[in-house]
Amino acid sequence: MKAVVFDKELKLVNDYKKPVPQKGEALIRVTLGGICNTDYEITKGYMGYVGVLGHEAVGVVEEINDPDQSLLGKRVVSEISYGCHTCEYCAQKLYRHCPNRHTLGIWKKDGCFAEYFTMPIEVLFEVPDNVPDTQAVFVEPLAAACEITEQLHIKPFEKVVVLGDGKLGLITALTLNAQNIDVTLVGKHQNKLDIASAQGVETSLLNDFKIEKKYDVVVEATGSISGFETALALTRPRGVLVLKSTVAASKEFNLAPIVIDEITVLGSRCGQFAPALRLLKSEKIDFSPLISATYPIDKAIEAFEKNKEKETLKVLLKFD
Repeated sequence: MKAVVFDKELKLVNDYKKPVPQKGEALIRVTLGGICNTDYEITKGYMGYVGVLGHEAVGVVEEINDPDQSLLGKRVVSEISYGCHTCEYCAQKLYRHCPNRHTLGIWKKDGCFAEYFTMPIEVLFEVPDNVPDTQAVFVEPLAAACEITEQLHIKPFEKVVVLGDGKLGLITALTLNAQNIDVTLVGKHQNKLDIASAQGVETSLLNDFKIEKKYDVVVEATGSISGFETALALTRPRGVLVLKSTVAASKEFNLAPIVIDEITVLGSRCGQFAPALRLLKSEKIDFSPLISATYPIDKAIEAFEKNKEKETLKVLLKFD
């Protein structure tokens, strides 16, 4: 089968061995995949991963190695991690924190940028009929955005700022807005902010936004030291600073305001797919404007190059 593989270099392999579903697993035929910044980071050595890339995809179940055949022939998406089933995290279905987890296309598990991939049926979710593949392929980052309100109760009167207008910031702002939260998206690119404002999100260019410590919740989605410092400067005393991106420190920065203002810092990563799919089914969000380009699998290397471009938001890989 065709597969996008990283093994010291990124390459398209035309004769990669088709996976066989083990006990409790399903074989999924991929129809559409989405390139994530994590995929790009892996090509630079992140996690030391070697194998098929990809963890965002939608496909059709073609085979199940389990008595439960209810998903056979169904269109599905897969959560990206599965665990050992014996630890406290697995008991809570928090597979992403299992110390012995496997993570699709990232850690110890071939990914979904291939014509077929396998995953345990317990992490597969049927896609609602009214949700097209071009929306369903966004369920993983959407679930990550939904994770914020799973971790944190945001009261109806509280004001929220999302800092950063890349994919992560846009999806987070659109998600919070769809949950009827008072949110403002702040960024540096008017064309990206326009995507959010067209769907009812309050937006502002960073240069026009007054930096005041008055916001109850600030979501940092820039991935930069300067973004973290700005987010800290916007968070009111006893407010919550949500770190949605990983910030690699390249310089010293002052953390004293966290102590002085008694700010809660909340790390937020992956989320559950069920609530994300319900939100997609409601049609309160349209991710179509985030799609910068769609490439056939035969042009996967070109797709990865397109993903590097500064103005690119989401690049999709089509398998049909």
